[in-house]
Amino acid sequence: MATSKTTTENEDLPSIPVRVLIVDDDEPHAEAVADSLERVGYECVVANSGERGVNLIESDEFDVVITDLRMEDVDGLAILQKTKEELPDAEVILLTGHFSYQSALAAGQAGASMYLTKPVDISELRQAVEKASTRVRLLKKNAELSRRLDEKFGFEGVVGNSPAMKNIVDRLRQLAPTPTTVLIRGENGTGKEIVARALHQNSERKNKPFVPLNISALPESILESELFGHEPGSFTGAVDRRIGKFEYANGGTLFLDEVGEMPVDTQIKLLRVLENRRISRIGSNEELPINVRLLAATNADLEKLVKDGRFREDLYYRLKVASITLPPLRERRVDIPLLIEHFLGQLADSYSREKPTITRAARQSLIAYDWPGNIRQLRNSIESMFVQDLDGVLDIDDLPEEIPPIGGDVPDGEPGLSVPGIGAGADSLVGRPMDEIEKYYMSRTLELTNGNRQEAARLLGIGERTLYRKIKEYGL
Repeated sequence: MATSKTTTENEDLPSIPVRVLIVDDDEPHAEAVADSLERVGYECVVANSGERGVNLIESDEFDVVITDLRMEDVDGLAILQKTKEELPDAEVILLTGHFSYQSALAAGQAGASMYLTKPVDISELRQAVEKASTRVRLLKKNAELSRRLDEKFGFEGVVGNSPAMKNIVDRLRQLAPTPTTVLIRGENGTGKEIVARALHQNSERKNKPFVPLNISALPESILESELFGHEPGSFTGAVDRRIGKFEYANGGTLFLDEVGEMPVDTQIKLLRVLENRRISRIGSNEELPINVRLLAATNADLEKLVKDGRFREDLYYRLKVASITLPPLRERRVDIPLLIEHFLGQLADSYSREKPTITRAARQSLIAYDWPGNIRQLRNSIESMFVQDLDGVLDIDDLPEEIPPIGGDVPDGEPGLSVPGIGAGADSLVGRPMDEIEKYYMSRTLELTNGNRQEAARLLGIGERTLYRKIKEYGL
């Protein structure tokens, strides 16, 4: 039933239907209004009394409410007030067969978007509803975009239920509203830029630029130009003026990744900028004021670099006003199932495909793997499985070759889990009593989930109470 008038068509957003509630105790008139709007694609619901209209407003969602002004039980101004309380983004159009300046003024002051007289001109009504629905669709579109930004860059994008990740999200909530410089530590692929974007997106600077710069990806000869900009002729090849990242990020956030790779000479200039809040383009004597929040990240041991004289101690403390350390994925395996579902949902949206299911064996194999490349490697592996899948089910035969399936061979030099009385690895379970096998796999699963009993029970396919009883029985 949807038409171009009642939906927003956008390559990045789903169509957004517009629902209309018509409240009028004149039943034939209400049905006629609904029929005229449904013919052009609006989804209409009719309430033949003010009381019924109030009930629907309290229990359902509507984008536009059309109400008669005079009704026996609940009048139109009361419907308008109720709508503004329950559905603050909805638009209200008032109809009346008894026009007065006072009622029109009252309606406008109460927030009505339009005031029409009966008998209603159908063309005029449709125009009024289209105008109202356009405003509603814009609000919905902005809300959806905001939701997607929050999902991608907000705290929701920092996925994890492990205690470590919950603590990190709490820390982010404390730091995001402040102008504090934050040093983000962690191995490669642990999500340092995601955390930096979350700090920016949840700050007062979120409508200003977020500018990332990877220090290790730039040769020393052009790093300062990238940071501070340059004037024409300031060095060989400098033909035009260039705006540096600090200047470009003015009012927003500059994220310096792999800051431990920064040359000492550039460190001195960065420290001066942080202290004076001014920059000078290369080849210029003019100082420009800048208002930039700096976030820095590293996988290096900065304390050791300071001790070795490769990183300035004063800059280290200037960057480390606040610090967040991201744990490697192998230390928060309980988060892997959540991350798998998160990435599969993202990929399904990106590729416009149905989200596949994943078997328990494949999931357990992914949980058991050590992930030297951390979250980045996990996402790439899930994408590889996703794009090559043909049947909508991800199983152990879809795993990347570097990830051994559970029950497969143990990688060279990597002993299996040792359980007292059983030995190392699953092969030693052959011929053992069933209770010892059960104990082994329960112990293994609890290790994989960092002791999270709820997640372990889910992976094992048993109830939590059963697992609790077995833990006590086996002394796990």
